[in-house]
Amino acid sequence: MRNREFNVNQRYAIRKNNAFTGRFYGKFLCCFWLFRILNLLKHCCLATFFCCTSLWLLPFSGYADDFAAKVTRAGINLQGDSYLLSAEIDYQLSEKARDALQNGVPLFWSIQIRLLQHRDVLWNKALVEAAIRYRLQYYALLNMYRVRNEDNGEIYSFSTLPAALGLMSAVHDFRVIGKAELAPDKQYLCAVKVNFDREALPLPLRPLAYIDPQWYLSSDWTLWPLKK
Repeated sequence: MRNREFNVNQRYAIRKNNAFTGRFYGKFLCCFWLFRILNLLKHCCLATFFCCTSLWLLPFSGYADDFAAKVTRAGINLQGDSYLLSAEIDYQLSEKARDALQNGVPLFWSIQIRLLQHRDVLWNKALVEAAIRYRLQYYALLNMYRVRNEDNGEIYSFSTLPAALGLMSAVHDFRVIGKAELAPDKQYLCAVKVNFDREALPLPLRPLAYIDPQWYLSSDWTLWPLKK
């Protein structure tokens, strides 16, 4: 009798254990496949997001460069004991930038100048990092444009926008470095870039300025070797 009772209890415990194992394995499979499905949906959503973003930006990519500033000419010449930079820049303001300017919003550009020492193993070493910063603003009461050199505080007034941009477009005899500071056996690179300061815009305009190509008013870097 005891052996029969023991066998019954043993069979019941085995069936109970098998049922528990089956339920656990079923839950494990459900969780596994749920995780796989969610992971697949996540990747699909990301892919859809990037595709939609690319399609949204595609119409802008064709004309984004139309508003960017361009360094049309740049060179460094040795005069006396110093190397002096001369450059010409073409500013192209978009319709939104012109509208903001006409409403009294100041616009800021910096002409960034660098002199790099070329190195074969490590990255190039920056010997000179300088900038010429301009502020352009329209005063409706005076019907005048004012350009302020933020480095020396000089202010220039113009009756037309092209004349104001013309002042900012020319760099004449900007001292970069002395001749004695350069090693005769080293190679050097000159670099110039025009950077439009979107962070200087009023706060309501800043978020749009980072996604709207009409505010992409900066130029690319222009590089050339320094001739000693």
